[in-house]
Amino acid sequence: MRNSWWGIALLFALVGTVYLLDAVLMPFIAGLILAYLADPLTNYFQRLGMKRTWAVSSVFLVLTLVLALSLLILIPLVVQQIKQLGEALPGVLNWVEGVLAPQVQEWTGYDLAAELSNVRETLVENWRDAGSYVAQALGQIGRSGMAFASWVTYVALIPVVTFYLLLDWNHMLSNLGNLVPRQWADDTFRLARRCDEVLASFLRGQLLVMLCLGVIYAVGLTLLGLNFGLLIGVLSGLVSIVPFLGFIVGLVIAVVVALFQFDTWWALLGVVAVFGLGQVAESVVLQPKLLGDKIGLHPVAVIFAVLAGGHLFGLTGVLLALPAAAVIMVLLREVKDRYKNSALYDAQLESLEQPIQHDELGHDDKRESS
Repeated sequence: MRNSWWGIALLFALVGTVYLLDAVLMPFIAGLILAYLADPLTNYFQRLGMKRTWAVSSVFLVLTLVLALSLLILIPLVVQQIKQLGEALPGVLNWVEGVLAPQVQEWTGYDLAAELSNVRETLVENWRDAGSYVAQALGQIGRSGMAFASWVTYVALIPVVTFYLLLDWNHMLSNLGNLVPRQWADDTFRLARRCDEVLASFLRGQLLVMLCLGVIYAVGLTLLGLNFGLLIGVLSGLVSIVPFLGFIVGLVIAVVVALFQFDTWWALLGVVAVFGLGQVAESVVLQPKLLGDKIGLHPVAVIFAVLAGGHLFGLTGVLLALPAAAVIMVLLREVKDRYKNSALYDAQLESLEQPIQHDELGHDDKRESS
């Protein structure tokens, strides 16, 4: 009983520390997650004969090159499409007011044009003033020298923390394992392996699925000649962290853009074909190859975990949300398994299956005793 109270006290102390040191912990938690994601690649380089230091350095070199090439290719294209979106926004709103709103009013009786007139003016005005707002925000950050320096320091610490955690990852896990009481070692290591399966399935596997879906959607929509195809593809890939949500959001946006741009059913069929191809690729290739049969997190659990973590602990809570949800899910399933193997669960089953005893005259025991 004393050990249980110590465990509860330690849990509350940990939560309180995260709450009080929210901003300070952010680079360390981000570095911990990145080290966890990069550890398999580091182990692979080690199996090729590299020492741990050279393996970690090689991982950092690969990640730096991939990130640099991605930014050099994507940033100019995304900025260009955002600029085009700002230029096309008034025309889109005019189309909604002149074409879509009458159809909505005819089908539902709701006057959408009256509501959109004020929205149109507000959006256009704010879009034009966005540059001045950004300049004001940057100026405010520049005037707050200490806050700006702290922000830069936290961001710069992330690769440093990641490097040293990745360098000592195996040694750190070994030391943590040696601290576990020996009578709890088997259960602790078994639960840790189950948590690792869930996290590996969701974090590593789902991130790769998101990347592949984003590429499929962006390339397909761009080949169709759809405006903002890259932007829609990137957005759909990011939102695909929740299964089917990226497909729904991307398809709706792409259909609206295709209606405005082409005004033909062939364009709609092309958009549907692109997103259908993405879903087939996800179901037939991506999910089996990248996720396998490992148990991932339920979409509702993902949404709740991210929102609750962000509300309670800010950015640190968002980073901790998915690992914490995975651990909680594994522990709840462990409680369920132990309950089903307990005497309480078996006793309920036995009481339902136990037959009523009858005497030779056909009367049951309870009635005879009365």
